[in-house]
Amino acid sequence: MLDKLEAINQRFEEVSQLLIQPDVASDMKKFKSLNKEYKDLDKIVVEYKKYLNILSNIDNAKQVIATEKDEDFREMAKEELDQLIPQREAMEDTLKELLIPKDPNDSKDIIMEIRAGAGGDEASIFAGDLYRMYSRFAEKQGWRMELMDATEGTSGGYKEIIVGVSGEDVYGKLKFESGVHRVQRVPATETQGRIHTSVASVVVLPEAEEFDIELDMNDIRKDLFCSSGPGGQSVNTTYSAVRLTHIPTGIVAQCQDQKSQLKNFDKALAVLRSRIFEVELAKKNEAEGAQRKSMVGGGDRSDKIRTYNYPQGRVTDHRIGYTVYNLPNVMDGGIEDFVEELRIAENAERLKEGATA
Repeated sequence: MLDKLEAINQRFEEVSQLLIQPDVASDMKKFKSLNKEYKDLDKIVVEYKKYLNILSNIDNAKQVIATEKDEDFREMAKEELDQLIPQREAMEDTLKELLIPKDPNDSKDIIMEIRAGAGGDEASIFAGDLYRMYSRFAEKQGWRMELMDATEGTSGGYKEIIVGVSGEDVYGKLKFESGVHRVQRVPATETQGRIHTSVASVVVLPEAEEFDIELDMNDIRKDLFCSSGPGGQSVNTTYSAVRLTHIPTGIVAQCQDQKSQLKNFDKALAVLRSRIFEVELAKKNEAEGAQRKSMVGGGDRSDKIRTYNYPQGRVTDHRIGYTVYNLPNVMDGGIEDFVEELRIAENAERLKEGATA
């Protein structure tokens, strides 16, 4: 492990020097790539230097125990060694986790799409609840969330809502939220007090930058229309809403949130680029044999991943069998435990893959 860490440290020093070179600074694509690598390596190098310091202190303590004649000094060294050994073991665990190959998209911002499924008005209301849950979580993380497009439900919530989320490691933390979310509760419109089951789907796309995927604007059809609100009523009478169709794939994206046609176009293009990027990424993974149908990721979008049971105050993630009985806190953005448990499950799988590779 030390050899691998020292090689990473040398690469970190190399990247540090490259970033200050004039030719790199003038090449935005190369600069962004190296800057991302610098940040990723920096996290490992910081822990590596702490680890080296602990190893040095252990050697010094052992040296004192072996050579020092003063019994008090030897006792102090033994006490220090008793503290340092567990620190070394904990640091080794941390470094092993940091050395697990990361998903290169983990540091990307995301586009999140939430859609009401089966369940009528209640499904739209639940989609709105999920949107609020993710908004609160993003707020706690210090992330920025921006509305890109929305179709409101007739009784509240959303039939569909698309948002962009930007910040640190957004995709890495939210990528496992993709799938079908199920709610079990008595709807506000239910007069008999019966529990209904409704669903909403969540799709988390890594936001593609311009150099991730090149789009030929000649392959994109642009349609303009008037923005509309719930029930189809007109929001404005200008053709500011934009729908983009990528002709080769048939993938469509639209935005009508902004009054400016230009801003709607930019947002719709960002969604379109990310949707195409996801398709290309899936093809690449499949070609490389890397499409992992694991218990936490790589599954079908139609997979039911989580149930929110209001009568029992229970939230269960079916992929890892993890349950909490604190539903109000979860719906207020308290999904940290699920994010962490899913990350641990993924890392455990990656460690297994590394051991069998």
